Amino acid sequence: MSHPCHTLELLAPAKTADFGIEAINHGADAVYIGGPAFGARSAADNTVEDIARLVQHAHRYHAEVFVATNTILFDAELEPARKLIWQLYDAGVDALIVQDMGLLELDLPPIQLHASTQTDIRDASKARFLQDVGFSQIVLARELSLNDVKKIAAATTCQLEYFVHGALCVAFSGQCYISHAHTGRSANRGECSQACRLPYDLKDKDGNTIASQQHMLSMKDNNQSANLRALASAGISSFKIEGRYKDLSYVKNITAHYRTLLDEIIEHPDADGPTYRRASSGRTTFLFTPQADKTFNRGYTDYFANDRRHGIEAFESPKFVGEPIGRVTKIDTKGRKFFDVERSSPIHNADGLTWYTPKGELTGLRVNRSEPNGGGEGIDRIFPSEPLPSDLVPGTSVFRNHDHEFERALEKKSAERRIRVDAQLAVNGDGLTLTLRDEDGVTATATLAAALEPAQNAERALATLHEHLGKLGNTIFTLGAVTIDLPTMPFLPAGQLNALRRDAIEQLESARIGAHARPPRAAAVEPPVPYPQDALTYLANVLNDKARAFYARHGVKLIDAAFEENQETDDVSLMITKHCLRYSFNLCPKEVKGIRPDPMQLVNGNETLTLRFDCKRCEMHVVGAMKPHIAKMRDTVVAQKVSFFPNKPGSDKTVAARN
Repeated sequence: MSHPCHTLELLAPAKTADFGIEAINHGADAVYIGGPAFGARSAADNTVEDIARLVQHAHRYHAEVFVATNTILFDAELEPARKLIWQLYDAGVDALIVQDMGLLELDLPPIQLHASTQTDIRDASKARFLQDVGFSQIVLARELSLNDVKKIAAATTCQLEYFVHGALCVAFSGQCYISHAHTGRSANRGECSQACRLPYDLKDKDGNTIASQQHMLSMKDNNQSANLRALASAGISSFKIEGRYKDLSYVKNITAHYRTLLDEIIEHPDADGPTYRRASSGRTTFLFTPQADKTFNRGYTDYFANDRRHGIEAFESPKFVGEPIGRVTKIDTKGRKFFDVERSSPIHNADGLTWYTPKGELTGLRVNRSEPNGGGEGIDRIFPSEPLPSDLVPGTSVFRNHDHEFERALEKKSAERRIRVDAQLAVNGDGLTLTLRDEDGVTATATLAAALEPAQNAERALATLHEHLGKLGNTIFTLGAVTIDLPTMPFLPAGQLNALRRDAIEQLESARIGAHARPPRAAAVEPPVPYPQDALTYLANVLNDKARAFYARHGVKLIDAAFEENQETDDVSLMITKHCLRYSFNLCPKEVKGIRPDPMQLVNGNETLTLRFDCKRCEMHVVGAMKPHIAKMRDTVVAQKVSFFPNKPGSDKTVAARN
């Protein structure tokens, strides 16, 4: 019995075009990047010109480029957004990542649409609706379990995308308003102030402190390395790495890590399951060993993929603790110039070491000099680049959050990606033809007009042919099979062979670009399908008239304004999350008899937030009010800076918008 073959896409982040190019080089099948404006990471903008450069590189491998236009928009921003989207389409972009449904009401180019994670896709009805209105790929909520994914896959035929690595927003994406309520900076407009990473006191309904100064809303980082095969089996086809703010070493290391794991699944499918193929061309060779633990993380969790479990929280610190490296065995008590570490692996000069103080605070230092076995066998003597702190004592567990040698390896060229080509050399009427055929079936033929003289040494001439046809070092190709279809072995000067090869390679590169077919825009179902609900609150994030028209066209009768309209001035849910502090502190009514889901409080300085628990849905609501000075902004007109200009991509234009 034959099984279907499914395509698996590794989707990597790109802070810049250069980061995106390296993601492609390290095995990504697609990258997502922010344009000049309207992306949900406001500090990760790029010009259309730079994105076009990334597109050109990606398409050489038949990889794709998605641009995040996933903020919600004021009315005055819709036309600039439309013009920008046309520019992105003209630049060759393969798809847009969208949150604001108002964009679907505009005159857009025939570019594929992907539903952003901010569209809050948690169930099959929402997923099917988005497919039916024209989305080809949908980014599922991070909180979904494998069983949830299976249900959505059974109800849809579009591509399903799932976050497999990186920082976790504790809230359901698109359902967090704390930043806007407290600072006027909207997470749905790319300006989150990250209140989730602050320390809080947790208090019960009577004001008793349950825990103090812990990062109650801070999650460990997502790592689905152990679940990739199960996710593919459940219906996931796009495996997304978070990180448009992350540095280049993160992009290289984590992309390489997941490329290696997905290749293993593709090359060794389950005997009784489907087979898989890569979504783009070429094989990547790494010049380092990918190690996910070496890159910034807050500890790892697979979150809710295997249902609710303890250990998803990063309460101690939102910082990078690092990998366990050993324990302190001795302190220089006289000059406090060094300390000894019994370590599990060598410590290098310029490494970063961390530890927790007796008060539970994470601290650390940079190594100035490490003397291997300076304190004995298996013990390194560490001379820090700063005075030795008094809170470092013998017995302290030490971690390494900066491996200098590993980072140096990633600063250099760290991967090569090559596409296999088979070559055939044959005789034509005037000389020779060299035909190259790549792994995708794209072909190119070059001709050499030359008089063919028989070689005096046929064996040496054959070796010369193979040698010069295989000189592909500065190209994206690697030589596979070579067929020499010649009646006699001719003598050919090296210069002629090299020129023939270069001509064929140039033609093949051009043919590959021409053969890249951008994915089509999916047609919306007609007549318009009804939205799963007929009334929308501020939680639907409807900020402009076009979005209101979209939902009205799909049967919604009551449409409240988005929270960013500043009309919700009473206590409301500022965050909805599947993370539950009652569960974290063993106070869950479902697990402990006699416990009631009474409200609790989070306190940070003068700021108090109320926690309410929806035990039926297993959700926690963080409740509060918009600060008065923020609420007063609703009747003002402010300048929204939009990095866009119709004729000059990347320049600044200011448009008036209601805030």
